Amino acid sequence: MKKEITYEQAYQELNAIVSDMENEEIPVDKLSLKIKRAAELINLCKQKLLATEEEVDNALKDFGA
Repeated sequence: MKKEITYEQAYQELNAIVSDMENEEIPVDKLSLKIKRAAELINLCKQKLLATEEEVDNALKDFGA
């Protein structure tokens, strides 16, 4: 069973991948895997942001805002 990571963990991992890419610290043999992981992390962050936005909107509706 895969443990779900938090938004903050995903964001930190994504930043680390970007930093490694900028500093050319990722071997060519692993670049494709890192790019795929980055895409997964971006999607995860996007999903979490959309879910949070929906929750906030629903909470505001409860207050009549």
